[in-house]
Amino acid sequence: MNNQILINVTPQETRVAVMEQGVPQEIHVERASARGLVGNIYLGKVARVLPGMQSAFIDIGLERAAFLHVADIFGGRDNNEEIRPIERLLSDGQTLLVQVSKDPIGTKGARLTTHIGIAGRFLVHLPRENHIGISQRIENETERTQLRERLVTLLNNQQGGFIVRTVAEAASDQELLDDSQYLSLLWTNIQKLSLSAPPPALLHQDLNLSLRVMRDFITEDTERVVVDSRETLQKLKDFCLQYSPKAENILEHYSGERPLFDLFGVEDEIVRALSRRVDLKSGGYLVIDQTEALTTVDVNTGAFVGVRNFDDTVFRNNLEAAQAIARQLRLRNLGGIVIADFIDMDSQEHRDAVLSEFKKALERDRTRITVNGFTALGLVELTRKRTRESLAHVLCETCPTCNGRGALLTAQTVCYDILREIVRTARQFPHTQQIRILASQKVIDLFLDEESQGLASLCDFIGKEVRLQVQTEYSQENFDVVLS
Repeated sequence: MNNQILINVTPQETRVAVMEQGVPQEIHVERASARGLVGNIYLGKVARVLPGMQSAFIDIGLERAAFLHVADIFGGRDNNEEIRPIERLLSDGQTLLVQVSKDPIGTKGARLTTHIGIAGRFLVHLPRENHIGISQRIENETERTQLRERLVTLLNNQQGGFIVRTVAEAASDQELLDDSQYLSLLWTNIQKLSLSAPPPALLHQDLNLSLRVMRDFITEDTERVVVDSRETLQKLKDFCLQYSPKAENILEHYSGERPLFDLFGVEDEIVRALSRRVDLKSGGYLVIDQTEALTTVDVNTGAFVGVRNFDDTVFRNNLEAAQAIARQLRLRNLGGIVIADFIDMDSQEHRDAVLSEFKKALERDRTRITVNGFTALGLVELTRKRTRESLAHVLCETCPTCNGRGALLTAQTVCYDILREIVRTARQFPHTQQIRILASQKVIDLFLDEESQGLASLCDFIGKEVRLQVQTEYSQENFDVVLS
């Protein structure tokens, strides 16, 4: 089985691995204590309008107020299609219907829109719009035209707009009609709730991860969906019977003794996906650094020496790296701005070939990606739509020792900081006879060895005794200089 989806379920979390050619390409994690918010519809209240930023903070009942930009407000344009100022559209205390378009990430609150879109199996309902759109992944113009004409005939002046999803290519007329009617009924119920619910209120919650798999992840190439929970399997079957009967045939229950993710090597892949370094088969490697502003990917030849000349070595390394970078973006769910620093190539033909290979590899990604060519500095810039937190943000937290810097002060640096602090303390409290240093074992060892002469000279200079005390719970950077 080359293309399959694995679903690992525990009471605390659900994990999904999308396998292609037997290799994990995507890993999704959803925890019961922190479900994603994307797709949720709320009745919110305007907490504050910011004319200078042309945006507003909306209270939807979360810990942090959510963010709404004027460009995401439905009906925010005048007759000349110019965006009207937000202070003319919203006022403090006003209630409005909003949908989460991006989960809270880091210190940023959720991103909102009033362009409501409710996803079904084959269609996305746009209740506030009237047009019919076709997924960009359906590139054949003849197919796009036929799908649009089919839907116009089926809807028969049904209110609201629709976007035809990629999986709708193989859907029957009845399936499309059923999907549209279900979504329209769902929107009607949401509107009814909005009339009686006190803001802030959750009116509609998107499907959980396991059900979204059946709605969003399955393609014509998916051979099977393997689930290790009987309860979840039954829920998926019930969902399929109502929305996608054909998909029920590929559902399988896994009851083996060995954990499902262990059996298919997914656990090891998760560990590797949290590392900065990604080794390539040829001997080269990538270094991936994720920051709040952007993600950088540096390509290195490493042990790859090639077989002909240096240019050929660089070219082959970059071709392999292009495939690996595309996979890592999906695997780690990296979004926002991404800068790929391929190894410099003198040949324009080689640069064009690498860029073409890179774009081709990125086409397998369901998330919208925009790729620019090589810049003057030889970098490739791209943007990948960010809706949910990356794998690292879900599974990891900031290191309490380095506070996210990724580096520690050396023991020697800490020693010198302590010596300066001793001088300050001695001058501030001149009548104190003894000073005690509390620090980690490594720092204390350094004072007893290499820095012992410097410490002795300082004791003579300030005329006070300095004692050393190891604090095993201290990190290398932590220390205290106390009076005793």
